[in-house]
Amino acid sequence: QVQLVESGGGLVQAGDSLRLSCTASGRTFSRYAMGWFRRAPGKEREFVATITRSGDNRYYADSVKGRFTISRDNVLNMVYLQMYSLKPEDTAVYYCAADRAGVGAQNPNDYDYWGQGTQVTVSS
Repeated sequence: QVQLVESGGGLVQAGDSLRLSCTASGRTFSRYAMGWFRRAPGKEREFVATITRSGDNRYYADSVKGRFTISRDNVLNMVYLQMYSLKPEDTAVYYCAADRAGVGAQNPNDYDYWGQGTQVTVSS
């Protein structure tokens, strides 16, 4: 089992940068693909980015491609989401998730463990 705790959210202005972190418990972190999802007020949870077990492959939603970067550290059991050029439409609760299949899925139903989320608010 994996427990996930996100951190790094906050209130920023449009154009600012922010880095989210997700700390994972357990000794099998490197067996999981990791993903970031977000849920804006009144909207469905949506895929943001995912990274495979080794970190060799990363996939992004079109809305964040070129602005966000996902990375992981399998020694520290951490996954990060570096966000640049933030926009008001990026405002959401951001969730970290772990996928046992390890393939880097974009469907949230493919993920087995979730964190509690961290709020990101981007003011215009």
